[in-house]
Amino acid sequence: MGIFGGYSETKIKPLLKMAVSRFNMASNKKTALMKQQMREISKLLKENKEEKARIRAEALIRDDGTIEAYEILQLTCELLFERIKLISVSKDVPDDLKSSISTLIWASNRVDIKELIDIRKQFKSKYGKQFDMDAFENRGGICNERVVAKLAVTPPTAFLVQTYLEKIADEFDVDWKPANRLTAEQMAEPMAAPVGYSVQVAPGTGLVAPVPAYPQGGDAASAVSELEEPSASVASVPQPAKASASVASADSDHKSKDGDIPVAKVVQEEEEFYIPPAPGAGNNDDDKKPPADDFDDLQARFNNLKR
Repeated sequence: MGIFGGYSETKIKPLLKMAVSRFNMASNKKTALMKQQMREISKLLKENKEEKARIRAEALIRDDGTIEAYEILQLTCELLFERIKLISVSKDVPDDLKSSISTLIWASNRVDIKELIDIRKQFKSKYGKQFDMDAFENRGGICNERVVAKLAVTPPTAFLVQTYLEKIADEFDVDWKPANRLTAEQMAEPMAAPVGYSVQVAPGTGLVAPVPAYPQGGDAASAVSELEEPSASVASVPQPAKASASVASADSDHKSKDGDIPVAKVVQEEEEFYIPPAPGAGNNDDDKKPPADDFDDLQARFNNLKR
């Protein structure tokens, strides 16, 4: 026994005993939580929420494997506790205990049992750094295969997930069958990512909404009516290029539908508006604004056109 924190039988023995108790408590706690998870999964199956139930089943399988590994590790700690005298007097690792000791070292940072970290330090002080690294990395597959498999981070196969769902449905008397039949190849692979086939349309309102929301082959803009709004009947007033008056000629493009009466354009002269006289009255630049009588006569013509 070393004096500077080396291997000590009086230290490792209570650590092994405490680890047994912690493994037992952790297993019981997870078991109680798993029963609640099973009830929740059965409710999801009853509500036809199969995809969510499959995801929950993955967590259930992982916890189930963790409990299984905990029980094996608990037995391992009990065995080492009973054979601590043999470990203490042996210079090298006993052949019949090499797998058990290596398994505890490998699992020390993979389970939430803090005593295993101190147990690993004790065995490292006893058997050296090389043995510790070989066990921690499971070189040569020396660790317990079942513990390694149950604590692996790989997702379960689709077959295992579906088997769990069928057992849960049977235990809670839920009439459920898989929505999609899996092929043998799919059964051997991890569960595929959810696509949403079990998600209700418009779950918030309960109303059935069209899917897709926009017409096929178009977007939101194409769903808007293509009818154009009628343009304004009053033409915009052009701004004059010069201060001098410019009178627009009444040609065939500005004739009304009811006859040959021309429609004069409104032009601007120094921000004062006037209406030019009808054709024949002269189109000289020296013409002045029309008198009031001509304006009234032209206004009467416009009124007749509106009828």
